[in-house]
Amino acid sequence: MTAVLDGTLDAHSRDDLTRMPAREAAAEQYENEFARCTSPREWWRVATLPGGEPVGFVLPTHNGYNASIAYIAVLPAHRGNGYIDDVLAEGTRVLAEQDVPRIRAATDLGNTPMANAFRRAGYVNFQRELKMAWI
Repeated sequence: MTAVLDGTLDAHSRDDLTRMPAREAAAEQYENEFARCTSPREWWRVATLPGGEPVGFVLPTHNGYNASIAYIAVLPAHRGNGYIDDVLAEGTRVLAEQDVPRIRAATDLGNTPMANAFRRAGYVNFQRELKMAWI
């Protein structure tokens, strides 16, 4: 998780990186969000090239209300090669196998590559959320 923060377009992660090193930001996100997921860790996937080199990962989860792509990322060295489509397809497949009525995912408006990947995969934009913070 630390490696994917390099060059991230995720607004929350970028904000975290203004206040802490990448390793701390990744650990905090893992411990405060993903480690508490009740869905099986067997759902989580690491994408690799045929030789075993990691490309990225996806964390398909269920939060008690909805199945969700909780986190998805491609390592910086592999961005721009279309791998995100395969990584997202695998996460979606894992959740679809659970016979869930819907799968949700979210991304920031500024993360155009991720928004485009969701669109290519058939995800429908049904809601927008505005988060404000005191600065």
